[in-house]
Amino acid sequence: MKSEIFLRAIRNRNEIRFYYSTEEVFVQPYYISTDWHGNKHLYGKLRGSNEIKKFDYRFISNIRVFLKERFSPIIPIIPLAS
Repeated sequence: MKSEIFLRAIRNRNEIRFYYSTEEVFVQPYYISTDWHGNKHLYGKLRGSNEIKKFDYRFISNIRVFLKERFSPIIPIIPLAS
């Protein structure tokens, strides 16, 4: 269920809010992965910063998707060498 919510938010570029342990977090979700132990993680950019952070699914609860809050991914621009 969490994966479906996150995948839809990633695809539509919707900002999400959830509780991570006891902290309320606003995130622009980018990527879902699974580690060697089978634990799923969500990677996303925190609202108001340029930090990309990893969130363990086991500690995520009360997910809310903001359908009107859309974002554009930040892609670093690297000058091309000639």
